[in-house]
Amino acid sequence: MTPVRKHSILRRVKDITLSTTLSIALLNGTAMLQSCGNSNDSEYEQSDNAESSAKFGKGVRTFITETSPGNFKITDEVQVDPKQAGAVVNYADGHRDTLSVEAARRLVQSDSSTSRYFQNPSAYHHHSGLSNVLLWGSLGYMLGRSTAPRYANERNYSSGVYSSPQTYERASRIGSTVSSSRISRPSGGRSGFFGGGRSRGFSS
Repeated sequence: MTPVRKHSILRRVKDITLSTTLSIALLNGTAMLQSCGNSNDSEYEQSDNAESSAKFGKGVRTFITETSPGNFKITDEVQVDPKQAGAVVNYADGHRDTLSVEAARRLVQSDSSTSRYFQNPSAYHHHSGLSNVLLWGSLGYMLGRSTAPRYANERNYSSGVYSSPQTYERASRIGSTVSSSRISRPSGGRSGFFGGGRSRGFSS
């Protein structure tokens, strides 16, 4: 029987221990990379949220009138506390809606026309529907519209949703104050989309 040397056994034990340690380290490293990857993906999704949950230090209350069926104009805007922000919509048939910021946000992000602005701004086509007026008035900043114009015609969109040049001039100062008062970046997941239409279903 061949005697086994003591230091040979110790060497084998050390080799097994080293191999096990390396394996555990590699497994832990893979798990950490996966965790980091998932975290980065989550952060990317949050940053892609169209500013829908950004916080503002100043708010605006927008007054909108339906001038003819399906066509709307902003007749006035006033600066308010963010908690009082929203829109008052007067319809041609005499009906009135009061929309909170969240209700207005759901409308512009779900309407088939304005949802394009959030998905692909270059594919957006402007018209005078309620969701478009909400988006391009001063309240639009609180609904997720970019605080910095990305296309040259965005200024025309804004000026066109007001009932007069004087109303637009006054409102543009309010809009500038609101957009510059943003105090936090958006957070949370991607906003959901669902069927749009007239705002009666979004009142609050």
